[in-house]
Amino acid sequence: MLNFEFKNPTKILFGKGQIANMAKEIPQDAKVMFLYGGGSIKSNGVYEQVKNALSAFDVVEFAGIPANPEYAVLMEALNIIKTRNITFMLAVGGGSVIDGVKFLSAAALYEGDEPWDILKNSIRTEHGLPFGTVLTLPATGSEMNSGAVITRKETQEKLSMGGPGLFPVFSVLDPQVVKSIPKRQLANGITDAFTHVLEQYMTYPIGALLQDRFAESILQTLVEVAPRVIKNPGDYEAAANFMWSCTMALNGLIQKGLPGDWAIHAMGHELTAMYGIDHARTLAIILPGHYNYNFEAKKEKLAQYGQRVWGIQAGTTEDMARQAIQKTVDFFHSLEIDTKLSDYTPDYEGTAEKISQRFTERGWLGLGEHKKLSPHDVEKVVKMSY
Repeated sequence: MLNFEFKNPTKILFGKGQIANMAKEIPQDAKVMFLYGGGSIKSNGVYEQVKNALSAFDVVEFAGIPANPEYAVLMEALNIIKTRNITFMLAVGGGSVIDGVKFLSAAALYEGDEPWDILKNSIRTEHGLPFGTVLTLPATGSEMNSGAVITRKETQEKLSMGGPGLFPVFSVLDPQVVKSIPKRQLANGITDAFTHVLEQYMTYPIGALLQDRFAESILQTLVEVAPRVIKNPGDYEAAANFMWSCTMALNGLIQKGLPGDWAIHAMGHELTAMYGIDHARTLAIILPGHYNYNFEAKKEKLAQYGQRVWGIQAGTTEDMARQAIQKTVDFFHSLEIDTKLSDYTPDYEGTAEKISQRFTERGWLGLGEHKKLSPHDVEKVVKMSY
């Protein structure tokens, strides 16, 4: 195992009725911007709960942060933050709203002329405008990590950012919100969290026994609760385990001491930027081709995953590894998640070449756990995903 530190300053308020308790976590003299996406929080009771919790504060609302948080919309919010002297933000929503607020946290204190440079130039944020979150859609783990991904529609770009200054001060996780989430978004959340774990786990054996089992336990839990949550989102026990699995999948714990892959996400982000495909579904598109293309490098962990998560016991290492890939595809299909780019757009020809060219232009010359996946390799993986 590698040497590492695990620092996560986010305080979690988990369980029924916790929205009411968040006021104690916000500075009493704060001027708060309350940010959210569409109108769902006004129909499921979350908006009213948040307003009640913030009743003692000076609050400015900003609605309309879209899925795949859009730079132009966030710049409108940034202008209000600066003109109204906002000192604390509250993100109420899923990963898109939270990621958008992370960008605003960095941009509010950024001294440069063009905030997009934070993403374009991979500027690490050491200090940001403080914010909390109320999670309404489990999926990304953004409620307990310091990373974010932002989309810029005009240039068809989707880039990531991060830094220790972008951890939420607190995050409220009330599993009761799950009961109002549409089936499609539940399926996306399960797929997103499942792939987050695999990106950290599916590399090569390094003797990190406990870390492997942490990851496998999250995968097993998601497999177990997925049909329950899809069938009955009001099942509190299933919803709570689903929500906590999504948070634990990407709060930094399971990746400590391990190599990480993240090539699937890098390629998937391009599909979202180009075609507007849901983030989770782009991961399901890329994953099978990526694992098959890099099969020799990953077959030992694939076989271990097949044995421990899917109960595959018979066959050679290669056989079990191949079965594990198929079991994963079957799992996504059980959630009604398609796994080919051609299932989402008829205009897929040329996609692989365009993504390869973009990676070359950005200087991304070595993706994956070994940093050896070149833009030429990326082109081949994406073509396998058609």
